[in-house]
Amino acid sequence: MDEGELDRSGGQPLWRQLRERLLVRIRAGEFDRTFPGELALAQEYGVSRQTVRQALRELRADGTLVAERGKQPRVAEATEIVQPLGALYSLFAAVEAAGLSQNSVVRTLDVRADAVVAERLSLEGSTPLLYLERLRLAGDEPLAVDRVWLPADIARPLLAADFQHTSLYGELHRRAGVRLDHGEEQIRALVPSPAERTLLGCSPTSAAFSICRLGTSAGTPVEWRHTLVRGDRFALTAEFSGRTGYRLIGPRQLAALG
Repeated sequence: MDEGELDRSGGQPLWRQLRERLLVRIRAGEFDRTFPGELALAQEYGVSRQTVRQALRELRADGTLVAERGKQPRVAEATEIVQPLGALYSLFAAVEAAGLSQNSVVRTLDVRADAVVAERLSLEGSTPLLYLERLRLAGDEPLAVDRVWLPADIARPLLAADFQHTSLYGELHRRAGVRLDHGEEQIRALVPSPAERTLLGCSPTSAAFSICRLGTSAGTPVEWRHTLVRGDRFALTAEFSGRTGYRLIGPRQLAALG
């Protein structure tokens, strides 16, 4: 069966299959300029207009499409997550401040050894590290792939945490009594790999921010993190004035993701 063809065996409703096919095409940027009408979609997929209407109704309900009376549906502009440079705070809070629900898909949560990361944390190469990998969602759409390592001797209580809808820093403070108070970050733009694009649901032409962070508490390194954030849904801002100048002073002042 062709990748875009609908399965008519009865395993899944046609409208739901159509919705998923359209989502793939929307995320690839195919309909950025114009979205096809009901009749065109019905003819293309060989379904009734009622099936098309149900699929479009679902896409409007989740905010993917915008429909105004008397006008053709259009793809909604993605809400941009904005973080100010020069602040240490949580991506969890930033997403919800943008009016979007924040959830995570936990891909990995375990204890392992990683000599390279241990060295970055000023530890011996065999030191056990808690590793957490999450796909961060904003409004049910992928926003970032987040990978973090912490010394297991302080972070082991986090193995019992549910990270689907909570912040790492909040859990670290509640369960381990550790609060990060400083960090150094490097941010650069890059083009995600095909596997990363699939995971993030972004188009082949979309860039991403690669953010590497060393977080410390009372002068002790406790966090190494790598976050890959969709560039089309995320922005960094800075403040400047005649008196204080520009607030960005090297990587120490770059924004933090919680």
